[in-house]
Amino acid sequence: MPSNTTLTQYLIEQQRANGQIPSQLRLLLEVVSRSCKSISLAVNKGALGNVLGSANSENVQGEVQKKLDIIANDVLIEANEWGGHLAAMASEEMDSIYPVPNRYPQGEYLLLFDPLDGSSNIDVNVSIGTIFSVLKKPEGLSGVTDTDFLQAGTRQVAAGYCIYGPQTTLVLTVGAGVAMFTLDREQGSFMLTQEHLRIPEDTQEFAINMSNMRHWDAPVRRYIDECLAGKEGPLGKDFNMRWVASMVADVHRILMRGGIFLYPWDKRDPAKPGKLRLMYEANPMSWLVEQAGGSATNGRQRILDIQPARLHERVAVILGSRNEVERVTGYHDPI
Repeated sequence: MPSNTTLTQYLIEQQRANGQIPSQLRLLLEVVSRSCKSISLAVNKGALGNVLGSANSENVQGEVQKKLDIIANDVLIEANEWGGHLAAMASEEMDSIYPVPNRYPQGEYLLLFDPLDGSSNIDVNVSIGTIFSVLKKPEGLSGVTDTDFLQAGTRQVAAGYCIYGPQTTLVLTVGAGVAMFTLDREQGSFMLTQEHLRIPEDTQEFAINMSNMRHWDAPVRRYIDECLAGKEGPLGKDFNMRWVASMVADVHRILMRGGIFLYPWDKRDPAKPGKLRLMYEANPMSWLVEQAGGSATNGRQRILDIQPARLHERVAVILGSRNEVERVTGYHDPI
């Protein structure tokens, strides 16, 4: 049930009860949430704010940037660089890390983010979102380098996303379960609307881009064929397919009612492990899913155990309802 608890009150209560949220981390999460409010306003204005369409530029991955990609990236940097809670930031939209300028105090945390996930949906008014992950800066170092960010997902101290849909909703974990906050525009505050989210272990929904079927590896093809076979097939139940082409929207649905999301390795570029970014997308989403009782793997190992070698490393992603994720992962195991 909705409560009168604001995000700030929730964070303070978590700090008192579990000691998991030092003051710098609480400030960081509050600043990120305020950034999400600003991004939400820009998204909602759409054509009225002249924010739709391409920016006629490409990011480090060679992907065409939308105007809102750049706006969201700038909002997050400008809001977080001066508060004294961060040492550096890294974004899917930037080639390298962004150290906090010397004119500002440096904190002990590192912030990674995908400023606007689902960019292909911006101009057609479909849900998009911001994904973020927080790490601690390694101790004993004066400066910050790319290497300091190369930590496994198990080292995250906070992770979440904000989805800009019919409601603007912030979903967060600090390692004590998953909580959901809805933006009350009249009050200007994120209010706690759901706590201790749990993903059902079984599901009858899958999310995957079916247009890539001919490129999939055999284990993924086998699993989807079994889903499509319905009650008469080996899984003994009918499945529905859902695909928004926005990871935030697909994962949000899974957190709310279960399901499995797959963005697997495929044969179009065999040297590339996957499409999604490990540190900006897969790690924070995997931690949220695990905190809600689900599972997340790359087909062969737990995503949160992967040691990143590069800032913009990619990975295959299979996450959601535990029993289905374990089934697909089992199909990848050597016979």
